[in-house]
Amino acid sequence: MKLTKTLFVTSLIAGGINMAAQAQKPEDTEFYTPVPKVVATKEVTVAPPSDATILFDGKDLSQWVSSGDRSKPALWTVKNGVFTVDKKTGNIETKQSFNNYQLHIEWQVPANITGKGQGRGNSGLFLASIGKGDAGYELQILDSYQNDTYTNGQSASIYKQTAPLANPTRKPGEWQSYDVIWTAPTFNDDKMLKTPARVTVLFNGVLVQNNFELKGPTQYIGQAAYRDAHGPSPIKLQSHGDPSEPLSFRNIWIREL
Repeated sequence: MKLTKTLFVTSLIAGGINMAAQAQKPEDTEFYTPVPKVVATKEVTVAPPSDATILFDGKDLSQWVSSGDRSKPALWTVKNGVFTVDKKTGNIETKQSFNNYQLHIEWQVPANITGKGQGRGNSGLFLASIGKGDAGYELQILDSYQNDTYTNGQSASIYKQTAPLANPTRKPGEWQSYDVIWTAPTFNDDKMLKTPARVTVLFNGVLVQNNFELKGPTQYIGQAAYRDAHGPSPIKLQSHGDPSEPLSFRNIWIREL
């Protein structure tokens, strides 16, 4: 009788956990308040220092590969010193893997951008790519100029984890910049988390993430958690596949720390 009862209780618990997992929805981790203060800024472009590794020099994507198949080159379009998302070919990521670093990247949504919310100029800078698709730690890229969405999904948020401290997004058609200080997570020999990832971000020269401690890789559905140990990782750019006009990038460089 005790064994039967124990099995019955265990079954109920397992069933409850499974139902809870199935019941999770994207909106469960979306937050709309408080709304970050809008801050006006000018264009910020920073030339690479002498010890930087150039990830894009305006000529080609030789430092990048396809995320879906790292044996294949990155096929996004390079023209006039910038490269543009190609939603047909998927995400791209760096050939090289990195641990702790300082990164500068500039991006632009076109002046004639359409759509709204998450469907308006959506991409993502994955500070460490730890798998195919959208797996990793995402710093959101989005047109957040007079474009309402959940605050932990607007531009410069750590996606679904924290909103930016301010909203210094410039108008569509103008160049935006991120300056990122990334401290990668570390793991013990038993693959359990030793120290979490941390990130500091300046968006168009404005501090928007101040040594934020990540809860784990970013997730579209459910709570973030560190589930898989990993070492140095590539940096990934997302092809979100939105019907709105695609984003462009320029002047990308990195300094390992």
